[in-house]
Amino acid sequence: MPNRTSSCVRLSNMVFYAHHGVLKEEHRVGAKYEVDVELTFDFTGAAEHDDLTRTVDYGAVYSRIREALTMKKYFLIEAVSFEIATDLLRDFEIVDRVSVRVRKRNPPVDGICDYAEADFTAARH
Repeated sequence: MPNRTSSCVRLSNMVFYAHHGVLKEEHRVGAKYEVDVELTFDFTGAAEHDDLTRTVDYGAVYSRIREALTMKKYFLIEAVSFEIATDLLRDFEIVDRVSVRVRKRNPPVDGICDYAEADFTAARH
């Protein structure tokens, strides 16, 4: 086994419909949001023993992200990415570092824009 290891689990392009934004219309109508999350932790024990209890439950992570994104309304996607990262570090003690990217499709700008994205990373001290 190697002396130094680095490992992470990623959930990519989770899609939710939620009601965030600065404009009242955005809160009323809603929009499609996409979320990517990267969870950094040592899953060597899980891999060596093929043991689910030594890693992160993807379903539980997905549920926590869905709850954070859909149960509250925010003005900013920056606040959404911050909230998700903070929640995941709090709820999953095995995780050392988390990066969250939240994309808002077709943001209300005066022109064509595929998406706006906020990327937030937090780590345990």
